[in-house]
Amino acid sequence: MINSISTSGLTRQARASRSLLPVAGVSIAALVLVAVMPSVLDTYLLNILIRAFCFAMVALTVDILWGYTGVLTFGQSAFFGIGAYAAGLVFTHMGFSPAHAWLALGIAVAGAAAVAVLVGWLSFYQGATPLYASVISLVLPIVMTQLLFSGGTFTGSSSGLTGYTMIDLSLEAWFWIAGVTLVLVTAAAWVFVHSDAGKILIGIRDNESRCEYLGINPSLVKIGLLVVTAVVASVAGFGYASFSGVVAPELSGFVFGTEIIIWVALGGRGTLIGPVLGAIFIETTSAYLSGSLPFLWKLLVGVGFVLVIILLPQGLMPLALRLRRFLPRRLAGGVNAAAPTLLEAPGQKPHSIDRSTPAMRLEHVAKNFGSLKVLEGIDIVAYPGELVSLVGPNGAGKTTLMRCMSDGAERTSGTIRINEHDIRRLPAYRCVGFGIGRKFQTANVFESLTVAECLRIARAKVERPSLLRQKNTLSLPSYALAVLRATELDRKLDQVCRNLSHGEQQALELAMVLALEPRVILLDEPTAGLTKAERTKIGHILIELSRDYGLCCLLVEHDLDFVCEISSRVVVLHQGKIVMQGTVKEVVESELVQSVYAGNATPVSQALQQATASKGATA
Repeated sequence: MINSISTSGLTRQARASRSLLPVAGVSIAALVLVAVMPSVLDTYLLNILIRAFCFAMVALTVDILWGYTGVLTFGQSAFFGIGAYAAGLVFTHMGFSPAHAWLALGIAVAGAAAVAVLVGWLSFYQGATPLYASVISLVLPIVMTQLLFSGGTFTGSSSGLTGYTMIDLSLEAWFWIAGVTLVLVTAAAWVFVHSDAGKILIGIRDNESRCEYLGINPSLVKIGLLVVTAVVASVAGFGYASFSGVVAPELSGFVFGTEIIIWVALGGRGTLIGPVLGAIFIETTSAYLSGSLPFLWKLLVGVGFVLVIILLPQGLMPLALRLRRFLPRRLAGGVNAAAPTLLEAPGQKPHSIDRSTPAMRLEHVAKNFGSLKVLEGIDIVAYPGELVSLVGPNGAGKTTLMRCMSDGAERTSGTIRINEHDIRRLPAYRCVGFGIGRKFQTANVFESLTVAECLRIARAKVERPSLLRQKNTLSLPSYALAVLRATELDRKLDQVCRNLSHGEQQALELAMVLALEPRVILLDEPTAGLTKAERTKIGHILIELSRDYGLCCLLVEHDLDFVCEISSRVVVLHQGKIVMQGTVKEVVESELVQSVYAGNATPVSQALQQATASKGATA
């Protein structure tokens, strides 16, 4: 056993090493190219490429924000301008020295970070929409440009700053510094976005709400990402100003921000390499053609942008990657990501759970939409080890009650305690920290990610994801593993979620919720779309969750046979009020419950009675 484990560990390490080979090989090749290019290119082209390298770094930051996180931003030009003007202002008014150069770089980094924190807070506060964030990013370069215009002689106004003393380096040295920096920043970005932590960015882009209910704060992630990308953009601006000796308001303006968006779109957003090459190509070509075709060149870029958006909405780089399959395998390169090895995570011991303390307590919970009362006077107490089913006709308020229990901001009044913690008005990601997990009524997963990647994001609250690599193992609690095996998803870990059936997506979401290792789980129709055999297996798993692991389960389900087979208690909701709660037998025999289902009372009662009789016969 020890030998097999050691061999497995070595194999995983070898796979992890091989996964870094592509980026390492491309980076080394790019560094070699940067090293030899000054000896074969003329001075004019070297000047153009140095500026293009600085612009490519800004395009890279836009791609991370837009292509990977789904935040369309026009404001990275403002951060580039902050870095450029930090150098220009210090060198103009204080003169050049190594100490002043470091001071200017510090001002560039600190200024960009401070502005990014403010802009991030305004753009991504709780409840802000993506459109609002894009509008803020539109305003930022406009405000920045107006501040520079109003700076008079201090900022150079509309003329900018020129003629200041620059860092005294040869053209070749500047080329090497800019080229090496671009290669290293691109390689670092590639490693990050392909790491376990980087997948969270795609998760936010695909389904921000699901991230919140997995204990992830999307606003904090986006603000942190904006700060990092702002610092990178400002460093690029500092390098540009230190090399060129010229800064102008246009460098921080809206037009430049739009041009960066075009570079990213043409190159291929969400590819990293595409925007970098797109920025270098367009900037270099523009420098050569703008003199002979000053107006026509802009028109050609615009027409090309429109054609790419219509014919190749993902940009040019994805097309090049698709053409790679026509190359011989040894030339095409690339490493196929292997499905991770599933491991059982050590969970909480069942005997350590206090089953006498309520896991969930609702007191006088109400939810109003204006004068419309959706929930009124809801009082429920549930203990560890209970499986409570919430039933009632459509429109009774069952899903609304689920939202109130999992998000403190949802209810109008009342008190909700989860594991003795008052959730107050806390957002959903904070409530997850109290030990609650929620499965939605419809499948709620990350469609662009694989099954394994979805589960790994679900574990981010429990196990901090790596910023540098993808783990080759995936640790899950035993009950989450049971769901995967019952639905055979353990054989489809490398399948993209959009290719799964509806029932498989339902089962995956349940496994994701269980991966959080919650003590209270809210299940809104967890068996919808599953086959009868799968429902039976899921039912056994839910019984084990409550009986063997001491979880408190609150279930909303329309399959009454399923409810009666697994429930320890039933709560009947009607018109936003609890009309009855008790054992399955008590609910079955209640005339009040039958009257609640007026119009279809007979089928409901028969289903409940048949299921109860079957359960009693089995016992």
